[in-house]
Amino acid sequence: MICAMTPLYTVRSPIARIAAWAWVAFTVLNLLDLAFGLTGKPTRDTTGAVMGSLLLVGCGIAYVLGLRPAIVADEAGVTVRNPLRDIRAPWRAVTKIEARDAIVLTFAQAGGKARAMRAWILQTSPRAAARSEARAQREAARLPKGAATALKGRSPATFAVEQLNEIAERERPKTSEDATTGTVTWSPVAIASLVVPLILLVIASLT
Repeated sequence: MICAMTPLYTVRSPIARIAAWAWVAFTVLNLLDLAFGLTGKPTRDTTGAVMGSLLLVGCGIAYVLGLRPAIVADEAGVTVRNPLRDIRAPWRAVTKIEARDAIVLTFAQAGGKARAMRAWILQTSPRAAARSEARAQREAARLPKGAATALKGRSPATFAVEQLNEIAERERPKTSEDATTGTVTWSPVAIASLVVPLILLVIASLT
């Protein structure tokens, strides 16, 4: 269960969120067009039902891939929302937060076993990382030497990791009474956002 705490730092993908909301707006306009014929005659038959269901399937995908993913740090711990799963780790359970080709959170589970989980957002492929490094080197060449050294190797993921580690050090409790294990759970809302439109699509296709 994710605790309702005041966020201290939140990481999201602005581009993914913009694309997701654009699809939602596109879906709303098209559903209105199918129902009320904004650009022609209404399509209230099987074809319209199938098209509407496909648009809703797209909305489910936009939600789980564009709107849901985030990393949220609060006073008690950190939450990683991936497309279908939620990772919640109290600060005392967190052993490491690092930036690889993705932000990786390592935390203790029940029984003391460590588990490493990758965050969906801010992932980079090796090719994208190489392009980013080359671009950073070109920009650093135009900066004073001290500034260039400070910025070398910095990326959105490394900056986010720095912020998260600072919060972890500041907020990690010193007593042993606080929770010391993290959890990984499936998100019912995320699963329903994919399953329900697919069920509607199947029903519409069979009618």
